[in-house]
Order: sequence, then structure tokens, then C-alpha cells
Amino acid sequence: MLTDLTDEQLLAQALAGNEDAFTALYRRRQGPIFRFALHMSGSWLIAEEVTQDVFMFLIQRGRDFDPSRAALGAYLFGVARNYVRRALERNYSETGLSSPLDDEAQSLTVNSDPGDGIARQQTSTAVWKAVLSLPEHYREAVVLCDLQELTYADAAEALGCALGTIRSRLHRAHDMLSRKLQHSAAGAPGISSVTARCVS
Repeated sequence: MLTDLTDEQLLAQALAGNEDAFTALYRRRQGPIFRFALHMSGSWLIAEEVTQDVFMFLIQRGRDFDPSRAALGAYLFGVARNYVRRALERNYSETGLSSPLDDEAQSLTVNSDPGDGIARQQTSTAVWKAVLSLPEHYREAVVLCDLQELTYADAAEALGCALGTIRSRLHRAHDMLSRKLQHSAAGAPGISSVTARCVS
């Protein structure tokens, strides 16, 4: 079954003309690419466009991928990173700005405690704003390693930098996030635990 194949195997079959393999790869990787672009840009419009551009690039330039250098997932994040930068340079309107964590608050069941829902939404908004306010190179490290859960090695490949640089940027980003979220913790207790997870 196609679902049992690795990303690299799916890509090889897709490049050989297997449309089902490309569809399987798209379904597997579309979500992470979209979320990366959304966290980096703060715009649903940009995230949707970047996701489409990444997979169009893969169709056209997929043979440029070298599996000996990194996993395909990391490679795609690197491509997405370039498209996000280009989109931001075009000064998109941020009319579609929304927290990518809002879905968590909206997914509460009818029987949930309304107070819990409000606290969770406050936490999501505070974390979202804090991450989005980080300088780009620090935000990239947080989004890839903390939110997308890439290994340091894959994140370094995606960003085209040394492994030590990733560690240094994450350490600095975590310090910045901790400071940004500290003043919010008193107003929304749930933020304390979220901050701990983000900066641990």
C-alpha cells in the first residue's frame, strides 16, 4: 500500500508518473507545510498559497531532492521557508490573520466548562502572539523544532545552517518567549504550563 511507503519512495513513484503516489505524499505532508507557513506568516492566505507553491515546486523540481542530505520533510520545509519569505516581501494584507491554535479552543465539546474554554483561548492567543513576534530566524527554529517537532539536524538542513546554530537560536528564542509570556501568566493560569512546554 502507498501509505506504507516512505516519503522518498512516494516521491520516486510520483516522479515516475504515479499520480496516486503524489496524492498520498500531498495528503501526508500538506498539513505540516500549511501549519509551518501559518505560524511563520500569521496569514491563512499566505499559508494556503505557500502550500500550493511547495507542491508545484515538488512536481517541477522534485528530481533536485537529494535524500543523502536530509529527509524529504525537512527539504519541503526549506522550500516553504523561501516561499513564505517571498510572500511576506510582497506585503500581503493581513485580513486573514488568525491564531493557528484557535481550532483547539473551537473543538471544545458542548459539555466543556466555559471557563476552561476561555482560559484555553487566552493561552492560545498569548502563545500565538509571542511566537509571531519573535525575529524571523528565532521563530523559524521554534516553529520547526517545537511545533513541527523536527530533529535539530533536519531543522538545520531546512534552514541551511549548522546544528549548533539551531541549538543557539532555540535557546535564545526560548528565553525570549519565557519573558514575553511571563506577564500573561497571571491573567491566564494555563499559560504557565504552555510556556513550560515551549521553553523546556
